[in-house]
Amino acid sequence: MAEQLATMRVDYDSAEFDVAALAPTWHEQLARWLVEAEAAGIAEANAMVLATAGADGRASSRTVLCKAVDPRGVVFYTNYTSKKSHDLRISRYASVTFPWYSMHRQVHVRGPVELVAPEETQKYWATRPRGAQLGAWASAQSTVVRDRRSLDDALEAATRRFADDAAVPTPPHWGGWRLVPEQVEFWQGRANRMHDRLRFEVDGHDRSWRVRRLAP
Repeated sequence: MAEQLATMRVDYDSAEFDVAALAPTWHEQLARWLVEAEAAGIAEANAMVLATAGADGRASSRTVLCKAVDPRGVVFYTNYTSKKSHDLRISRYASVTFPWYSMHRQVHVRGPVELVAPEETQKYWATRPRGAQLGAWASAQSTVVRDRRSLDDALEAATRRFADDAAVPTPPHWGGWRLVPEQVEFWQGRANRMHDRLRFEVDGHDRSWRVRRLAP
């Protein structure tokens, strides 16, 4: 396997991606690439890898789903008692990566985080399937459980609890996080590993955005 790993590679043959091709803002460019990824048939094109760090500085990563992109930032929803939320409350900083491997594209977003307003969380919660809503009530995310049966029993209990309710209420321990970008890098694979990397970044002086090209 070691020899196989050493020789695994794909030579990218994507077209040039230069500053002139960028949308005026990072969020418009990200929205554009999200649309193109979905049109290309990528399953869950809004999936992104979220990286956080705890008080000890040790990093953790996991895949979450992006549920909003606008000038304010990138939003995902989760249990507020989870490991990721615990990390975010401590560091107040995170990064995410959208990995569209088949398109030879990635987007990296880095910056501080903030809680999504309760009314925004409620609006999104109402769009979730009832089963997913019940699952949010049933799962004490990131805690150790005895076995699969205990999870099934918890879901069954939540189903009975809200059986007579037309709408499942939003759990008090559940809601959204918004990553407020300081840097947003658009990465396009190119031949000979000479990739195109264009990064929107906030100028520290006047908080305006600039675009820089990075070496691959």
